[in-house]
Amino acid sequence: MRQLLIRIAAACLALAGSSAWAGTVLVWGDSLSAGYGLRPEQAWPSLLAKRLEDARPPHKVVNASISGETTAGGLSRLPAALQAHKPSVVVLELGANDGLRGLPAKAMAANLQSMIDAAGKSGARVLLVGMRMPPNYGPAYTSAFEAAYRDLAKSNKIRLVPFMMEGFADQRSMFQPDGIHPTAEAQPLILDTIWRELAPLLR
Repeated sequence: MRQLLIRIAAACLALAGSSAWAGTVLVWGDSLSAGYGLRPEQAWPSLLAKRLEDARPPHKVVNASISGETTAGGLSRLPAALQAHKPSVVVLELGANDGLRGLPAKAMAANLQSMIDAAGKSGARVLLVGMRMPPNYGPAYTSAFEAAYRDLAKSNKIRLVPFMMEGFADQRSMFQPDGIHPTAEAQPLILDTIWRELAPLLR
């Protein structure tokens, strides 16, 4: 009888191990999520991974962000990533490089829409992470750029983080010497901002 109980317990542990993750969160972004200028463990997706590993049930985090990525580049790579990782949630953080290059906001929005569609067809929920452009890009462009994220979230009925640098964007000490990429000290703040919208998608 004791041997039978041991075998049953071992089978239960094996079954639990085979489904250890409740789901996969795919972070699909640019240098702001790739951890440019930081050690890998300092970037907010790594902090998210640690938080979700300790959660019950735990979720796996795959950070497939690439520095310099545009929405066009992200769109071209996404189908293969969805097939490979089969995420339950996609955190879509792209567009900043489109804006810095002055690319049309409508083209950026179209690329983001295609990525939202692809993620949805794969069965993943999408969290859209917005960005804002500096005022020197002019009021017409900065307004259209910011509105693109808001309109996409509304029309697709998905959750939106309006601005991932909310709460510290005006603090020079929170940015690396280039004035663009947040420091390690800013990463927990970014995570907390994203977590407010991400957490409901994981329940």
